[in-house]
Amino acid sequence: MAAPDIAVRLRGLSRVYGAVTAVHPLDLDIPRGDFLAILGPSGCGKTTLLRMMGGFVEPSSGRIEVNGADITDQGPEHRPINMVFQGYGLFPHMNARQNVGYGLRLKKMDRAAIDTRVREAMALVRLDGYEDHMPAQLSGGQQQRVALARALVMDPQVLLLDEPLAALDLKLRQAMQEELRRIHRTIGGTFVFVTHDQSEALGLANRIAVMKDGRIEQLGTPEEIYLRPATHFIAGFIGEANLLKGRRQGGRIETACGLSLDDDGPAGDVALVVRPENVHRLRDGERADVEITGQVEEAVFLGAHVKYVLALPGGEKLRAQDVVESGRAEIGQKMRVGWSRTAQRVLA
Repeated sequence: MAAPDIAVRLRGLSRVYGAVTAVHPLDLDIPRGDFLAILGPSGCGKTTLLRMMGGFVEPSSGRIEVNGADITDQGPEHRPINMVFQGYGLFPHMNARQNVGYGLRLKKMDRAAIDTRVREAMALVRLDGYEDHMPAQLSGGQQQRVALARALVMDPQVLLLDEPLAALDLKLRQAMQEELRRIHRTIGGTFVFVTHDQSEALGLANRIAVMKDGRIEQLGTPEEIYLRPATHFIAGFIGEANLLKGRRQGGRIETACGLSLDDDGPAGDVALVVRPENVHRLRDGERADVEITGQVEEAVFLGAHVKYVLALPGGEKLRAQDVVESGRAEIGQKMRVGWSRTAQRVLA
């Protein structure tokens, strides 16, 4: 039996298609009230994993528990789980109210109870006054809210979201992110959503599972995933990162670009990881824990800051940032940059 605070427990869950293993056997605990993002590139197995939880894909091995009950062999309609699909899946011949109440009508609930539940769900997603609108009369964001209300009205113990914002433009996506955070806070449910968008995962989730090639490479808070990536893949996939190649020997790291740093650890090839926002242009007399000089290859104005790409000795590139007020450096100019030792991470 699962511990009381675990909403979903996966044990040895896998999915194989012929000679291709979409999801290797994995274990995962999702606490009640979690907002978990399953993040990864296309083809990493994240949607297959979500669909196994929803009952739409049969596992090749393993077990799925919700609140301690084994639901592995139950169909989607019998699971205490609801899923919001990327394509919304609204019935075009039904208005918004009818779409939201469809599942409750299938359960043959009392009409008055259905009306109350539908009204509450539509208010939750801020669609009051749109009850009689047909899907074709609604914007993409409004259709997404109807799909969300249709799932929430069933009062699921776990809500699964399959790239729910992928079809929306940037402004609508940002607005729906705020709505999803608000709804999660309001109902206190367990949300699991799949995305390939790193910023979406960082902005929405309280925990992130990063997948690669059918395996979970790292599970942690957004801060842990971003600031302390466990592998080269995660460092490069989550946001931007500088990875400077080097070798550790006798308590020191010597990099290809000429840096020499004290660092205890086993001998061997390593990568020095530092985020561009932690690499700053140094003025005359200004010092940093780690310093290096490169030649400016790109200088891009991004409003709040200028982004630089520097060519380093040895041929590697280094991305850095600088405040706008100091003026933009010229292409070809030498620039000294630096960062704090606490901002870097060494990966073997």
